[in-house]
Amino acid sequence: MSTREFFEVEAKFAVADDTEVPDLTGVSGVEGVADTAVHELSAVYYDTGDLRLTRSRITLRRRTGGTDAGWHAKLPGDGGRRELHHDLTDDDADANTVPEPLIDPVRAIVRDLPLIPIARVDNERHESTLTDAGGTVCAEFCDDHVTAWSLLPGGDRTTWREWEIELSDDYAGTDAGAQLIESATELFGAAGADPSGSPSKLVAALGDSIDDAPRLPGVAELAPNSAEAGVLAALEHNYRRLLDYDPRVRGDEWDSVHQMRIATRELRSHLETFDGVMDGEIYRGTARGLRELASVLGVARDAEVVAERFRELTSDGEPEVMAPEAAAALVDSVHADYRDAHARVVEYLNSPDYLRLLGELEDLLADPPFRGDVGAKKNRGATDPAAEVLLDHLGRAYRKLLARHDHAMSVWEDPSVPLREREENIHRIRKAAKKLRYSAEAVGAATGLRTKHLYKACSRMQSVLGDFQDAVTSRDMLLAKAEQARAEGGADTFLHGLLYQREMSNGEQALAGYRKTMDSVVDAYSELDNQRRKARRKAEGKSGKSGKSGKKEGKRKH
Repeated sequence: MSTREFFEVEAKFAVADDTEVPDLTGVSGVEGVADTAVHELSAVYYDTGDLRLTRSRITLRRRTGGTDAGWHAKLPGDGGRRELHHDLTDDDADANTVPEPLIDPVRAIVRDLPLIPIARVDNERHESTLTDAGGTVCAEFCDDHVTAWSLLPGGDRTTWREWEIELSDDYAGTDAGAQLIESATELFGAAGADPSGSPSKLVAALGDSIDDAPRLPGVAELAPNSAEAGVLAALEHNYRRLLDYDPRVRGDEWDSVHQMRIATRELRSHLETFDGVMDGEIYRGTARGLRELASVLGVARDAEVVAERFRELTSDGEPEVMAPEAAAALVDSVHADYRDAHARVVEYLNSPDYLRLLGELEDLLADPPFRGDVGAKKNRGATDPAAEVLLDHLGRAYRKLLARHDHAMSVWEDPSVPLREREENIHRIRKAAKKLRYSAEAVGAATGLRTKHLYKACSRMQSVLGDFQDAVTSRDMLLAKAEQARAEGGADTFLHGLLYQREMSNGEQALAGYRKTMDSVVDAYSELDNQRRKARRKAEGKSGKSGKSGKKEGKRKH
């Protein structure tokens, strides 16, 4: 059996039973109707009991009849919909068992919940193939006579007629295709058709019965201007990003592992920043689950970065110095490492631990474990207890960054300290900058303080130190590959040594801009600290003196 993917671009129109189909060659770009056929289609749609797929604009069905019988999953996409097809089998169990290749892209949504029939749609389809001036198929026109049953409690039988025009693969996503759809809309409108008010046949089939289905947990409603509402908004944003990138990682889309890892790390950092505003063992267990997910994604991400660096490092070498065969073998070896690591990521994304983590995050958003002594306030401000907790976390994150910087710089040029230890000190600065950046973002969202300058300063520092760390990671991989080559038969490792020295130089160049970024972080935090004290004085009704405004962080230049 095979699973195939298509990109679907179509428009739907509601029409009365007695509406006549117009001359389809009146559509711009359509020169002929190649053939017309009538198909009897029958589809059963599946979802969880609380309609997680339907509410996410995803449909999953098993269709018989017509030219594309099989299992179909339709997912939202840019400018259209992704459509996955999976073949039917002769097995009787096929009618009740959704194929795994169609569940994987929606696993983060349905998790391990059972998928049950929710609707049946029968359709007498009059299908016409439309061609352009060159005889190329440009679109399909379907005149559908539909009878549907909602299988939800309180569901009913409905009938309707609709027209669909779907672009061919050659036209989907093109200007000519967009013009064709626009022209068809005008022609069909003149014939008495209206744009369909329902996004899919499934939604039309469910009708009002969808309102009686169990609701998803949703997100807790809090006082809109409270720090707690900001906390929840920050968590929800990255939770949605996690769900969004899950199917992309499974499909190995470019940069998806990186983006899912960022969302995971931000979520984990936010949970750490919000510790004290939220509480409980489940809360801390969720943070541990995010750490494990980030670790699994990190192995694949490191291999992905190194593979790209090796490709670039070997792309412009002199053949007499850098043998093409050896360079290709080295790059292929790291690509193989990435494929293995990606397979482990997908395995983890199907694990009970990961699915439980998603459930914990969903529950946390629906019923956030806020501490009673930091209850929601009606107005933002520095006197909000929750805001004070968040700002204290931010201050600690800043002081940790300063301490790590001081230690790293004090030994950076000391040859008595092993290079590995000195480089690890720099890596620890980067992790502290990342934590401060995420904390700044969360505090800004939760308190209304302007943290953008600090966030951007930390981001620039991360970029500089990230380039440095990528060079270090690449060198580590080169050492490992050289050792592997020797162990497998004493292969020439000259290339490994040559690239190792290049990466030493690349790391030094990256680190040259570090101190400037540190000064920017200090300036940005000082600016934020002043802003915080002013907000507190205003909230306390004072002027001209700070009162109990807390210790001022001193400005330093490095």
